[in-house]
Amino acid sequence: MAHYFEDIEVGTVHETGSYEITKAEIVEFAEKYDPQPFHVDEAAAADSAFGELVASGWHTASICMRLLVDDYIDPESAMGAGGVDELRWIRPVRPGDTLRCEIEILEKRPSKSNPEMGHVRTKLTGYNDDDEPVISWKSLSMVRRRE
Repeated sequence: MAHYFEDIEVGTVHETGSYEITKAEIVEFAEKYDPQPFHVDEAAAADSAFGELVASGWHTASICMRLLVDDYIDPESAMGAGGVDELRWIRPVRPGDTLRCEIEILEKRPSKSNPEMGHVRTKLTGYNDDDEPVISWKSLSMVRRRE
């Protein structure tokens, strides 16, 4: 079911499904995109501030984006996004953690320049399996309006 601009209510919170992160994918992502020692080498990670291997924050953000696409963003009404603000990596994500996200609708307004869409500001918070927040950001999405 499409979620058009008119269907979105400020204050609503949506939940995504979950995703378990593995050690192998932490290392694979980091080797390709963020090869810092505490993301790619267990021995080096043990001597780091984290004390063990942890996922790149960018990897965590990518997983949350995937959960958004799978469980929240509607291909019929989504028109892209204008950006992300206030990105925070709150606590490290470790191998075996299961992540899930909550998306809170903060505000919405019709577009002044394009009557076919509206702007929706949301706050995403990603949680681990202990219900501790691990990541958060605010974003501005463009959502199709009903004709």
